[in-house]
Amino acid sequence: MAAQFQLIRGDILHFLADPGEDTAATAYEYIADGGLLLQDGHVKLCGAWRDVAAAAPEGTHCEDYCGKLIVPGFVDTHIHYPQTDVIASPGRGLLDWLDRYTFPAERHFSDADWATEVAEFFCEELLRNGTTTALVFGTVHAQSVDAFFSVASKRGLRMVAGKVMMDRHCPDYLRDTPQSSYDDSKRLIERWHGTDRLGYAITPRFAITSSEAQLEAAGTLAREYPSLSVHSHVAENPDEVNWVQELFPWSRSYLDVYDHYGLLRPHAVYAHCIYLDGGDRQRMADSGATAAFSPTSNLFLGSGLFNLREALDAGVHVGIASDVGGGTSFSMLRTLAAAYQVSHLNAYVLPALRAFYLSTLSGAVALGLDEKIGNFLPGKEADFIVLDPQATPLIARRMASAASLEERLFLWLTLGDDRAVAATHVMGKAQWRRP
Repeated sequence: MAAQFQLIRGDILHFLADPGEDTAATAYEYIADGGLLLQDGHVKLCGAWRDVAAAAPEGTHCEDYCGKLIVPGFVDTHIHYPQTDVIASPGRGLLDWLDRYTFPAERHFSDADWATEVAEFFCEELLRNGTTTALVFGTVHAQSVDAFFSVASKRGLRMVAGKVMMDRHCPDYLRDTPQSSYDDSKRLIERWHGTDRLGYAITPRFAITSSEAQLEAAGTLAREYPSLSVHSHVAENPDEVNWVQELFPWSRSYLDVYDHYGLLRPHAVYAHCIYLDGGDRQRMADSGATAAFSPTSNLFLGSGLFNLREALDAGVHVGIASDVGGGTSFSMLRTLAAAYQVSHLNAYVLPALRAFYLSTLSGAVALGLDEKIGNFLPGKEADFIVLDPQATPLIARRMASAASLEERLFLWLTLGDDRAVAATHVMGKAQWRRP
């Protein structure tokens, strides 16, 4: 079959490394009136429009986004697709919220048809908000993961997901066993990991809901499949932290529980990480694990304020996470706005360039996908979004006086939401366009 070429024109921004607090110019590439030449859904060339257009075969179709900004698709490093229907449910705190809303909602995912319908809505909502890759919780039901992966595969999405492992301190209707969770996970890994653009994550819900035998089973899976992601929660809420200490009195800390079972390593992603001490942060940095910063969820549930500066200064890898449904928006722009505000309360002013890095290339690194997605280097898969500087009257008015790229990005970060996303492309093809 003959190669399929595409041209994309617009302003282009992508990252090569963390731009840091000083927004190092060598860490990113910004091209006013730039172009992408795509071949079979992959980046062949990224550069100035005149150079890219000259390199394209004659007659190559061009998508013209002049005046708009093209950036890699957002990577959400922690989200629960079964919680789509409990977003905006009030709770007195994490544990109360789980009991009152989340666990009853997850019961329905024993029904594969229900799981498929929710997965369809969930993926559409991600694309509408510019998220092209996510690390996704299923439920305890294996069919919830089958349904999600089936939907993601049909859309050609690069997604990572896993079945929840949960054998205690939860309703009977959501309880598995150490053996069944191992067997179900192994079957799902063999069926889906590496199929199309899909990856599997070993997914104990959190230490409270897994017995030591089940954490041993998770650790066995981690040893058997060393390339897989591990996905869980840690140190989100003071009551949760205290309960973990009661359940695992031998542990040095909550994080140490996971470390003990071999679940701390590169591509292991732990949501929240609010109540970690210096020793924990150093261990995370040394292990290569990622902290998934979930600011809207932490604010909504009153969990606490993640200290981004302390994590980054300690060398902890950080990704950005919506954490729907504790989180209050699928939009990574809204999530970045909350990340800026939470960081400011911790005496750190997060640069907009660094925020966009955290939500693109940094997320790809967290999932071990940076050789495939996250920027526009040649050979990368062409997942990208188009941001509109005229998205709303207020954004358009403020953009008129923006004097730098940093200021423009900060406006999208502060004032943007799904309306700012003009289009979302997956492997080059527009899977969502704003009407």
